[in-house]
Parts: sequence; C-alpha cells; structure tokens
Amino acid sequence: MTTTPSPAFHLAGNHAPVDAERTAHDLPVTGTLPPELTGWFVRNGPNPRTPSAHWFLGDGMLHTVRIEDGRAAWYRNRWVRTKAYEDPAARLYRADGTRDLAVGPANTHVVRHAGRTFALVESSLPYEIACTADDLTTLGPYDFGGRLADSMTAHPKICPDTGELHFFSYGSITPPYVTYHRADARGQLTVSRPVDVPAHVMMHDFALTSRHVVLLDLPVVFDLRKAVSGGGGMPYGFDPGHGARIGLLRRDDPYGKVVWCEIEPCYVFHTLNAHEDAAGRVVLHGVRYPHLWWEGHDHPASHLWRWTLDPVTAEVREEQLDDRDCEFPRIDDRLAGREAAYGYAVDAGDAEHGGTLLRYGLRGDVTAETFAFGPGRVPGEAVHVPGGWLMTYVHDHATGLGELVVLAADRIAEGPVARVHLPWRVPYGFHGNWLPDDARGASV
Repeated sequence: MTTTPSPAFHLAGNHAPVDAERTAHDLPVTGTLPPELTGWFVRNGPNPRTPSAHWFLGDGMLHTVRIEDGRAAWYRNRWVRTKAYEDPAARLYRADGTRDLAVGPANTHVVRHAGRTFALVESSLPYEIACTADDLTTLGPYDFGGRLADSMTAHPKICPDTGELHFFSYGSITPPYVTYHRADARGQLTVSRPVDVPAHVMMHDFALTSRHVVLLDLPVVFDLRKAVSGGGGMPYGFDPGHGARIGLLRRDDPYGKVVWCEIEPCYVFHTLNAHEDAAGRVVLHGVRYPHLWWEGHDHPASHLWRWTLDPVTAEVREEQLDDRDCEFPRIDDRLAGREAAYGYAVDAGDAEHGGTLLRYGLRGDVTAETFAFGPGRVPGEAVHVPGGWLMTYVHDHATGLGELVVLAADRIAEGPVARVHLPWRVPYGFHGNWLPDDARGASV
C-alpha cells in the first residue's frame, strides 16, 4: 500500500494558490461602505504557479477591490509580471555570486510613494504597478533612475513630516550586508550608506522616529549549508551566538555612527512603530519571537513587546506587553515615527475557531480591544484607512469564499460596518494598502 504525502501547509487549504486571474464587477455588500472612500484596496501575497519550496517564495499576486460611490465596483487578482514570472529558470544569484536584482517574486507588500505604486519583496528591486479603471498592469522593475543598485525592503517607511521614503537593502553574500537608503518626497534617491553588521542576517523590517532610523541586527543568519542543499527553501537559520542588537542612526547625520543597543536574542518580522519619548529615548513596539527557524525547536508563538532605548548610553528596557499570539501589526501610517495612541494586530486563530482582530492602546499600561470573527472566519492583516477605518480580507471556511471586511477603527468590538462578498477564494497572504484616488491621502 502506498500513501500520497500531504502537501506542505503553504500549498494546502486556503494557503493553496488559485489557478487563474479573474475579474468580477458590482460585488454584493452587506452593510454600508463609507461613501467618502474612493480607491483600491490592494493586498499582495505568494501564489506559485508550480509548487514552491516555502511560503515566502511563490509568485506575487495582487488581490484588489475597487471602491467608489459607496459601492464595490470590482475585484481583480493579477500576478505581478516579474522577470521570474516571465522566465521561471531565471535565478536571483548568478554562478559568480552576484545578483540579478530584477529576479524575485514581488510577493510581499504594495506601497505608494511620489506617485508610483510598487510591489515589493526584500530580495530584489521593486516592481512598479499601474492601478487603472481597467486593470492592474506591471510596468517593470524600478531602480530610481539607475541610482539603486541593490534590493529594497518590503517594509519602507514614509516620514509624515518630510514625505521622505526610508528603506534598506540586504541580501549580498559579501559585505556590506546591509545598506540604508533614503528618497526625497519627489522620489529621488538621496542617501545610500553601508551599515556595518558582522554577517548576512535576514533583516525583514525596521522602524523610524522623528530623529532616528531604527535597525534590527538579529540572529536569523544566512546558512550556506541550507543554500546549497538543493531543497530550495529559505537559506537562513537561528544562531543565538550571533547576538541581537538594535541600531539607532540619527536622521540628521545619515552617514554618522550607528549606536548599537544589545538585547536578548530573538527575532522580529514586523515592527508596529517607534517614537521619541520626552526624555529623548527611542520607544519601539514590535512583534517578537523568542527564536525562528532554530533546528530542533518548534515554531514559537509571537507577542507584542516594547523596547525603550537610550541613544546616549545604549541601555535598553525590554517588556512583553501582552500574552496573545499576534502578527501583522499596523498603525495609521500617517503617524509613522510619531507616538501613536493605538495599534492593530491579528491573532489568525485557526480554521475551526476563526481569528481575532486586536486594537492595542499603547499609552501607559497597554490595553486591548478585540473582535472575534467567529468560527471558521480567518482574517489577514488589517490596514488602517484614513477617515478611521480598517480593511482586511477574511476567508470563510464554511463557504470557501473570501470577503473584504470594513470596520470602524475606534469601535472594532461592534464588528463590520460592511462586508464585500467575493465570488472566489482569496488565499492567505502578506501585506497591502489602501490606495486612494487622491494620492495625498495615501498612507504608504
């Protein structure tokens, strides 16, 4: 008797990719969509055309709902037409160790800056996307007029005061392993400086304050053995001997010294926000894992933590703020780098019990307001939309279909104000944004 092995989790259930690009018009809505909203809700995520070795590696697909005049005008899902999509044999790392930065799945995030919309993955160049009344079109890789010769993080930050775009690059197998970049409000790349880290670490996210760039040098480190094993998965592993530290770089001295603050070994995929307190210390909120991809250890839970860092003495206070398992933290991105009173995260739960949205009060003792979506209803990342709304895709395991759910950001316990019913499934994915027709209202 032979048995067929079960597919990996990222190829089964609602992680499994959909097999086609589809369009639906005039979507049914339960409740009332806020009439002032006109734009696109766009979320990115992996949707491999052939089985991928890891969830993070599938071809990028954008799932988009167009909202206008109080109605859901259409839904579209479209693959990002990257070089890797057009030529599956293309490889990021060439035989000589150099990188073809146009190769990558562009599967992690969607951001807008200086009138351009980008699909992002941290290994490669951004891909520019055009959102139009008729479709989602991939325009091609974008390198800031030839000035960016490196990859771009999937989690750039826009300063609400200057309009500058802050980001970093990593992925080179030779030093410098990390480079910090800055583009002005017009989209011109103005700063590129190497950051001294001792190894090729997986630096997924960072943070910004009014005075500092906050960098994370954490012990998930490139593993050559995994890279050459032929398995095709993520070539990183947890190395507690690497240590862990948070770096503070002054924004007014972008080529100056980075102050490194030692912390307990851990990993952070996503920061929530950072700001300067009255004493000049940097306060960072993020979702912390005690370890990640550590051989011989189970995958751990992740919780909301706070780090308070002194840029003069490099002293740190580390605090766990909640015991709920959570991920995908977001704020109103117009408050990036400022003290935000509230942040949002998701406890995805499971297919049986469903998931929960969390609204954290961040000032003083941290509090949490919650909304449970109900059995079998699993939400993704909740995006804050200017005007006081949250949007997230929800998968309903009972129907097998997806919904775009809208909630009032300050009253999440009351539940959805509107549910846009989609005729198909939206696989679980990563990050997205609300892209209003008025670009001045764009959060990121």
